Amino acid sequence: MADSLRVVFLGAAEFAVPTLHALAAGPHELCAVFTRPDRPAGRGRRLRASPVKRAAEALGLPVHQPARVSSPAGLEAVQALEPDVVFVAAFGEILSPELLAAPRLGPVNLHASLLPRYRGAAPIQRALLAGERETGVTLQWMTPELDAGDIILQRATPIGPEEGFGSLHDRLAALGAQAAAEALDLIARGEAPRLPQARERATYAPPIRREELLLDWRRPAAELARVVRAFSPRPGARTGRQGRLLKVIEARALAPPGERGGVPGQVIEVAGGGFVVQTGEGGLLVLRVQPEAGKAMSAADYLKGHRLRLGEVLDLERSAGPPASSGRRPREGTR
Repeated sequence: MADSLRVVFLGAAEFAVPTLHALAAGPHELCAVFTRPDRPAGRGRRLRASPVKRAAEALGLPVHQPARVSSPAGLEAVQALEPDVVFVAAFGEILSPELLAAPRLGPVNLHASLLPRYRGAAPIQRALLAGERETGVTLQWMTPELDAGDIILQRATPIGPEEGFGSLHDRLAALGAQAAAEALDLIARGEAPRLPQARERATYAPPIRREELLLDWRRPAAELARVVRAFSPRPGARTGRQGRLLKVIEARALAPPGERGGVPGQVIEVAGGGFVVQTGEGGLLVLRVQPEAGKAMSAADYLKGHRLRLGEVLDLERSAGPPASSGRRPREGTR
């Protein structure tokens, strides 16, 4: 039987929680969990723990929250635990060479793409924006170069034609948890491969910029539908209406595309289940929205409480809204 590994877990975002549970239930010793410090959140700006901290405390695991794990104090705390493996999932900090060298067998990262494609901060959103039909997860040995380490194993999954970020994120998190447990077992048996990535095939997934959340109605409906899916349910694709922010949470490009007689951004049809907005090519059927300072609701419910007129043009001047949370760390599915 393979030896049990001493594992230090580094994670913060919700994506890492299924992996933390899987490793805690496995044969290896989770010595400690390192996560980000509690941060102010919500209207009251009260301190809120990361999803990983809440999960770790529920599991009874020791939790460390240095300002930076690569700081001298953080590095010393990791080294004192004498880990065989440092396991990183959705942590949101670039690790120093000294920290990467701390574990006896090496540092391992769970990444939410099929590397070398979509290296970087927002692999799930970028795959959806590009209209990919398949994605997956990769377990890799970490190096100083971001997401460029040798591959231990990968698991692929199809992307549904109408699938959004929320659903795909959760499926990849579950898939990653299974793959993570398998990878640690391979490492414990001394059988974990080191498969070099094909550098010439690498693509990148930079953080989401605020302007990318905007629905530019001059673009084709098919592209706008991908924007909606990539940011649904959070942080939400957005437009403006009557000087207020309106997020579009679910929408579908109408087929066949073709022009429907309005200018881009104009409401050209209001039906019981939603409303259609003219785009640069075809119409976008809006099915679910979130008004400013309100909760997400079906477009049908929105129409009951908000008078929407045929011919009304949605206001791009008010589309920007607040900064996108997805452009901040911790990054989904990365280190």
